[in-house]
Amino acid sequence: MNKSATIDFATASNIPVQTQALLQLVPGEARDSLLAIHEVLRQELPQGRLAIYEAGGGSSSFLPMDVLGRSHVTVVDIDEDQVRNNTYADDAILGDVQTYRFAPESFDVVICYNVIEHLPDVGAALLNFRDALKRGGMILIGAPNPRSLSGVVTKYSPHWFHVWFYRNIRGIKTAGLPGEAPFPTFFHPLVTLPKLEAFAAVHGLETIYRREVESPRYPEMRKRKPLFATLVDAGAMLLNAVLPGGTDVRRGDYHIILRKR
Repeated sequence: MNKSATIDFATASNIPVQTQALLQLVPGEARDSLLAIHEVLRQELPQGRLAIYEAGGGSSSFLPMDVLGRSHVTVVDIDEDQVRNNTYADDAILGDVQTYRFAPESFDVVICYNVIEHLPDVGAALLNFRDALKRGGMILIGAPNPRSLSGVVTKYSPHWFHVWFYRNIRGIKTAGLPGEAPFPTFFHPLVTLPKLEAFAAVHGLETIYRREVESPRYPEMRKRKPLFATLVDAGAMLLNAVLPGGTDVRRGDYHIILRKR
């Protein structure tokens, strides 16, 4: 299912704000994977009107515009500022995705992008997502890899360091303000991809797309802070040389699509 896809960003000036999440994702493996996911969704989703649940939703969506345009989107987020900032949801609900429950078989797709690393009880959230899905419905999860270099640094460094990194390395001056990333992380064991897949399989969910990608932080750093990026890349290469064959600690993110059997 790892099919490639392309989009002409040069002609994208009239694309609405909902696609800014994609437009702002730097060229690299993460964006390539997300574009491939868009193709999977187009092929696998039923025709006609769709019901989509975004678990955690800020001011933009990672969905392709043609899918978003025929969807009723419901967002649930625990952060009041995130709910207030949302611009594309038909229903924006202040709530906790770990405990908020919808009627069974309410949705065609659940989107959980850069969210599960922030949850103390990932299992409860996943089961809620599964129950809310129609049979054959899909869960798209994007999350950091806790076993990568960036994952280890994120997991074991204090939150103030995350804010410093966002402001000074990524150049996001609003980082850490109310409703703005980065948010505190928990890294529940189920965030680790093999454990997530095993849990999903036991609970009636099959994997139809899976890809580990280089964290977009690397191409961002290479563009914004080339000297700093050179040092980080050198450290990553050294770690790769001493770790088991095939390991690349720069693969700091993953995408997975689970389908309800």
